[in-house]
Amino acid sequence: MPGRRRLLRVWSGAVTAALALALTGGGQASAADVDNARNPGFESGLGDWTCSAGSGTTVSSPVHSGSAALKAAPAGQDNARCAQTVAVRPGATYTLSAWVRGGYAYLGATGTGTTDVSTWTPDTAAWKQLSTTFTTGASTTSVTVYLHGWYGQAAYYADDVSVFGPDGGGGGDPAPGVPSAPGGLAVTGTTSSSVSLSWNTVPGATGYNVYRDGTEVTAVTGTSATATGLSAATSYSFQVTAANSAGESAKSATVTGTTAASGGGGGGTGVPKHAVTGYWQNFDNGATVQRISDVPAQYDIIAVAFADATATPGAVSFTLDSAGLGGYTADQFKADIRARQAAGKKVVVSVGGQNGTVSVSDPASAANFADSVHSLMRTYGFDGVDIDLENGLNATYMTQALRALSAKAGPSLVITMAPQTIDMQSTSNPYFQTALNIKDILTVVNMQYYNSGSMLGCDGKVYSQGSVDFLTALACIQLEGGLAPSQVGLGLPASTRGAGSGYVSPTVVNNALDCLTKGAGCGTFRPSRTYPDLRGAMTWSTNWDAASGNAWSNAVGPHVHALP
Repeated sequence: MPGRRRLLRVWSGAVTAALALALTGGGQASAADVDNARNPGFESGLGDWTCSAGSGTTVSSPVHSGSAALKAAPAGQDNARCAQTVAVRPGATYTLSAWVRGGYAYLGATGTGTTDVSTWTPDTAAWKQLSTTFTTGASTTSVTVYLHGWYGQAAYYADDVSVFGPDGGGGGDPAPGVPSAPGGLAVTGTTSSSVSLSWNTVPGATGYNVYRDGTEVTAVTGTSATATGLSAATSYSFQVTAANSAGESAKSATVTGTTAASGGGGGGTGVPKHAVTGYWQNFDNGATVQRISDVPAQYDIIAVAFADATATPGAVSFTLDSAGLGGYTADQFKADIRARQAAGKKVVVSVGGQNGTVSVSDPASAANFADSVHSLMRTYGFDGVDIDLENGLNATYMTQALRALSAKAGPSLVITMAPQTIDMQSTSNPYFQTALNIKDILTVVNMQYYNSGSMLGCDGKVYSQGSVDFLTALACIQLEGGLAPSQVGLGLPASTRGAGSGYVSPTVVNNALDCLTKGAGCGTFRPSRTYPDLRGAMTWSTNWDAASGNAWSNAVGPHVHALP
């Protein structure tokens, strides 16, 4: 959510289109295949590479292998693009890969003569392999391969770039061998319809294939995956193989995952079937200053923004901004929460925002998070917690934290989430993984459909924010990716002042709700089925809504409550 603590990020459709790429398992490599990249490990400095605006240099640490790696730092309007021209053969298929770490990193190829490709990863503290494939045109003899970062993000590192395929006359490194079988395969989470898995990295692998009961079900580039669309209370066996251009490894050891018994999803008893969530600002940023008692009755869930990190890893605290809210006292705040709850509403404390750098990254910090949130629930009477972290989330330990909180608070606990659009583009993203891991206790994910530029829909097409299609096609990813319809809500700004971009009129919000629940009011994108149990909508914020005469809640609220 924008406001005092909101980071505005704009993503171009050209960049986000990279998300549509899926790893294709390489077939058997030809004996003549080589790495056509020159100076792929940057052992000769920046030789054969050109970096924009002097953004690139070589470093001796960190490196993925050898004694050097690339470090490139975006600055201003420069995205730190480093590229080289690679000789290739016409009509041939190549596998492009690189190891990256640090800030946002992108890898791609242009001038292929067919379809140019790219792939990317958000910032990562460990080395991660990016990989994609391309086929050259009938007369293509060279392509440009590139790496770049993203504006305003940290420097990225890259090492061991490879363009494996038929020798184009400029390479010479031998083709890779078939990788070994992955080790460490484990079940990391289950819901009634999904099983999440992770395994160890295999050197030389460009991707991994996941098998369920002996049949390949998905291919990924990372070392985790979530199998979705499963039956409740059912055991499944899983194996994983590693792959590269030389072929596919033997299968890993088998693990068994058993889905939960409940066929639906969601915790938080007492939340209406269709609900409206509104963020309430515990600060004055120019919007209407409110007390909890001022929040209109159209809001079913009120998310108090925000709890703050403490010096204890993982722990959070909350202090009412009495001075900024016109002398609103803690006792009045607590009494207003109780009054709202007596009227059937839920009030949760939101953790995050732009400055909400709460780090839950190990068992100790997970326990601290659960203990501190539960303490706030007892102190103020909150019904639960909202996860709105924009600065990284560890799926393993946030899952631990929320399950520990659930054990303390019981089945009435309300857990909501407000990820950015980029966080829910793939089930492999930590935010999406966390949501799936806690599906049995999760109330609703209100993704922010704003401050994001263009994004991919579930049909692989790029949609621009500010349209019905943007809302419906992106919601479809969550609805078909394993979340129950009752766990999906549409998050929109209450006014043009509530966000840097992405505001749509309440009419557009209502059309999107109708499209998803009834198949009416759609734009060019039409979902393959309807989702009448869709939870509803969310807005940032009740304060900005009040500043506009409550136009958003007066229009969207009754529409949500009248859904089938």
